[in-house]
Amino acid sequence: MSYVYQVEGSIAHAQPCSAGPWDPGLQHGGAPASLIAWAVERMPVREPMQVVRMTFDLLRPIPVAPLAIKIDVQREGRKIQVLNVTLLHEGVACVRATVLKMRQAELELPEHVIDEQILLPGPEQGRESKIRFSSYEQFASGVTLRSVRGEFGKLGPGALWFHAHRPIIAGEAITPLMRAAMTGDFCNGVSAVLDFAEWTFINADLTISLARQPVGEWILLDAQTWIGERGAGLAFAKLGDERGYFGRAIQSLVIERRAK
Repeated sequence: MSYVYQVEGSIAHAQPCSAGPWDPGLQHGGAPASLIAWAVERMPVREPMQVVRMTFDLLRPIPVAPLAIKIDVQREGRKIQVLNVTLLHEGVACVRATVLKMRQAELELPEHVIDEQILLPGPEQGRESKIRFSSYEQFASGVTLRSVRGEFGKLGPGALWFHAHRPIIAGEAITPLMRAAMTGDFCNGVSAVLDFAEWTFINADLTISLARQPVGEWILLDAQTWIGERGAGLAFAKLGDERGYFGRAIQSLVIERRAK
């Protein structure tokens, strides 16, 4: 399939390529994250605004099936807009997101205030990396990865550039915000510290915070994972683009040993 979702009105029809690595019938978290980013960018605002935070609570496994998109405006002001977004399957909420938009302003900042520069190589110098966890078609197959530190599937911190090449929404361009949202959900895979064959470390949420809007088609995920001793963990990353670092992503992980 040449796209992840076909959107008709308020219904997003998920295609098989939305699947994650855990089950061919369940979506990768990056798919609904990018869908919600697309939806909130289309919401009207009273003043020019930018998204500065997106928090996604993954309430239950998200089926590869039609999802209803429901958006409620919680706050509409001159300086901020707060949105609650819910994705529902057959009336049951699968994902709830809170999105904060902040007014855009033209500021004359001091010369020393600039984006933190990325010292790692750019995507053109990176090593091509593949995600080979399952044989069926996955969301990750629509993404080109270039590794500049570590490697996807190898244990330890990693830094990879991501470029989505499969359209998320049929007939729509992928925006930089959508790219940042979907890339953030790969934190746990890029920086795993547990063997995928023996453990699962599924994220229960994802938060993306942005100091500025991303630019370009390549997003850097500079990630690491911390594991607690009682079944929880954190995967987190700095997000960057051709200008420098622009944001952070963090996931709460559910740690379980696979059944033998």
